[in-house]
Amino acid sequence: MNVPDVDPDLKDASAQELLASLRDMRGALNEKMGIELVEVSAERVVGTMPVEGNTQPYGLLHGGASVVLAESLGSVGAAMHGHPERIPVGVDINATHHRSAVQGTVTGVATAVHLGRTSACYEVVITDEQGRRLCTSRITCALIPPRS
Repeated sequence: MNVPDVDPDLKDASAQELLASLRDMRGALNEKMGIELVEVSAERVVGTMPVEGNTQPYGLLHGGASVVLAESLGSVGAAMHGHPERIPVGVDINATHHRSAVQGTVTGVATAVHLGRTSACYEVVITDEQGRRLCTSRITCALIPPRS
């Protein structure tokens, strides 16, 4: 997964470390899907993913690929929110697919709906290069203490 440079304006050094550590995720599903993070904060995460390589047999963007993008973005936001005391684990995700894409790059925007002590919830809107909504998803992550 391509991760943006650490924002020097981040006041919390541990948040800078978390963002930097995302760069070290090798062999992860995000990398295989071609997901690139564009903007990262607990309140909003933006990422892109190519349609090519993420299609179903009819050449359309696979609905599961949209869900992977949504879960990835929501989980990154939840990680930023919970860090360093808690880590996110997905407990619920849903997606409504509105239209298809056959080429280009899709963009997902995860916007925080709830940022609590033990859970975080995001609405994720995925659009095509023309700004048309392809998918609306909601992800909820439990925030649990990290394993020692």
